[in-house]
Amino acid sequence: MFRFEHAEHLYALGIIPILIIFFLMAWVARKRLLERFADSSLLGALAPEISKYKHIVKFLLLAVALCFLVIGWANPQWGSKKEKVKRKSADVFIALDISRSMLAEDVRPSRIERARKFATRLVDELKGERIGTIIFAGNAYLQMPLTTDYAAAKLFIRSANPDQAPAQGTAIADAIELAERAFQDDNKHHKAIIIITDGENHDEVALTKAREANDNGMLIFTVGVGTPEGGYIPMNVNGRRSFKKDRSGNIVTTKLNQQMLHDLAQAGDGQYFNLVDGDLVLKTLNNRIDKIEKTEMEQRSFSEFESYFQYFIGFALFLILIEFFISYQRSRLLEGKDLFR
Repeated sequence: MFRFEHAEHLYALGIIPILIIFFLMAWVARKRLLERFADSSLLGALAPEISKYKHIVKFLLLAVALCFLVIGWANPQWGSKKEKVKRKSADVFIALDISRSMLAEDVRPSRIERARKFATRLVDELKGERIGTIIFAGNAYLQMPLTTDYAAAKLFIRSANPDQAPAQGTAIADAIELAERAFQDDNKHHKAIIIITDGENHDEVALTKAREANDNGMLIFTVGVGTPEGGYIPMNVNGRRSFKKDRSGNIVTTKLNQQMLHDLAQAGDGQYFNLVDGDLVLKTLNNRIDKIEKTEMEQRSFSEFESYFQYFIGFALFLILIEFFISYQRSRLLEGKDLFR
């Protein structure tokens, strides 16, 4: 298994395009200055020792060296020892509402943004459990099955947005039913679903579905996003910011349906939370999930990894050394055969 020990360091690669842009800008500025200095046909005679292209080669060497330094900084690793590990965990689905009403900005910067940040922090709190993700609007979709790959779970959550839902609505019942199907058939006491939503436009069968799921051993927790006063739903109309309107032309206000979410959690023998309580919600949810009866499972995982950062850093230093010894002058040893002409 290949991995980067510090994958977050790879974001530093974003500096490469910036450096390329600055280099191209400097290239154009240098060319203009040379044109002011002398006619292009005379430059070769005025500066016969200066190579036209060596500074490009030197820049490319430094850019490639920087890439290898960043990769080495992230520490690429390869699993060298795999062994069986027995562990106990509960199965938890995080169901995230991606309906258009989640774009409302009654909580800053928006409901969907706050929900995504909360869900990623929730993944960190629930490490040790098997986690899956579901997104829902007019329908529910299994975004990621149950896994212990927490990095992937957070990646899927961060990418969730209303554009992924072809049909609008808040199909909470579908999300609960989908979670039930995704759990193992013999799992009766080790499972839960955490629904993060504003509860807008919910279907009436959600409460019935929650009771049925709880009878089958699933706990249901709800996290409300938004305010009871509500907010407008922003839209892009012909390139301009506007708000969703009803058929009469009035701006639609979307409100947090706290009562429904409270009833839903009660039907699922869980608990309702408001997202604005932040850390308290995370701590309480973690405590409740931790009390769920765990199931033991066996899995094979890598326990030791070999690091290869030294090869990347070594090659980067080698490229820097080469760049240092390349001058901006033409190569005298290759007079008449200058590879950089």
